[in-house]
Amino acid sequence: MGRRLLEKLKRFWLALIVIRFVAGDLSWNVQAEEKNSKSGQEREPELVFPVISDVHIKKSGTIDMQKFQVALEQLNEQAPKQDAVVVVGDLTDNGLQEEYDRFFSLYNVKKHPKAVSLITIGNHDYRNGLSEAGAQKRFLTETGMESIYNHKVIKGYHFIILGTESRLTEGYYSKEQIQWLGKQLEQAEKDDPKKPIFVFQHHPIKHTVFGSEWSTEMNRELLYNTLKEYPQVIHFSGHTHYPLDDPRTIHQKDFTSVGTSSVSYIWTGAGYLQGELPPGHQNISQGLIVEVYKNKVVIKRRDFHKNDWTGEPWEIQLPVKVNQFDYTETRDPIKPSFPKDASISAAEEKITASSLEITFTQAVDNLLLHSYKVNAKEKETGETAKEYKAFSEFYHDPVPNLLTLPVQGLKPRTTYVIEVTALDAFGNESENSLIMEAKTKAE
Repeated sequence: MGRRLLEKLKRFWLALIVIRFVAGDLSWNVQAEEKNSKSGQEREPELVFPVISDVHIKKSGTIDMQKFQVALEQLNEQAPKQDAVVVVGDLTDNGLQEEYDRFFSLYNVKKHPKAVSLITIGNHDYRNGLSEAGAQKRFLTETGMESIYNHKVIKGYHFIILGTESRLTEGYYSKEQIQWLGKQLEQAEKDDPKKPIFVFQHHPIKHTVFGSEWSTEMNRELLYNTLKEYPQVIHFSGHTHYPLDDPRTIHQKDFTSVGTSSVSYIWTGAGYLQGELPPGHQNISQGLIVEVYKNKVVIKRRDFHKNDWTGEPWEIQLPVKVNQFDYTETRDPIKPSFPKDASISAAEEKITASSLEITFTQAVDNLLLHSYKVNAKEKETGETAKEYKAFSEFYHDPVPNLLTLPVQGLKPRTTYVIEVTALDAFGNESENSLIMEAKTKAE
């Protein structure tokens, strides 16, 4: 009896161990599958396409072509399977035949061979001395596009191309074109109301993305109201050259708007010490890679100049619901702050009778530390002698840990209280600031 009981117990415990092992293995597999499913990496995207703009190829030189080549090569490396490639205007700097020849001498060699070309006309592509009709004819002949505005369906997804109809810097989109757009949007929604609709236009729409003050004015309301009926629209625009590093480059309200920066160089906002074309602006080259999954659209921001990504990818959940938009104007109430060990100083050797230089530790922010407000007051009177804003140089790679800024236009032999306040991209101001005193020298 003892032996039989012992054998039964052995078989029982062995069976229990096997059951627990199998169950544990199944549980691990289920968890792994769920994890992969949540990350969206368990399967490849249904659709992939890069988006670039403002290449500005000139009729001679080497730097423009080098930047363009680097961009195309990186797009192919990072997206080896492409269904389309989109260039959102300003292929050329002046719309000259030599510029188109140079553009396509590289594009036709480096473009992904299986990707459908989708190209919009920009205002710079009109700057060739031809009539507007002549400039459009040259554009269509060189690019192979059917018309300056057209509609393609690629793998079941709708791509709508808009084209500016004049050489105006702010662009011109006629009522006829916008009415045509409305019909195309209606058709796309009927085809599949759950899928995104991709719209491409060289000029941004005012009050959408960062830099959209550089936008089309005529028929703006009609254009916006046509798009707002379709929250599944993802609208891509170039023209501004504003950097992708800024979180405002994506905007959601009634639909999604995305800026594409520039392959050629960046431009920044006015009213800052470094200017709209800050030092180093010509070295920065950027673009996008878009991946479309069944449940989301992923937009990746690429720094071609450093062969790396910038920022986290933007994700738009599908099907689109306006009340679930993440990238709204009110998305970020969090204020920037200076680290506890932050410091500020003025180099003695840089102090003169009318100026000084301050160096301070950069503040931090959850999204982007955009700029600083610098205020210099006379200690004795409390009067403001100098006040200005300066970029944090967020567009540089890497962003410097310490920032040095001049304070000029001061009186000799006067003590000043210098205060530096941090600002993020959405205008949130730091509660703490850096404060120091410094005295100018005698004349």
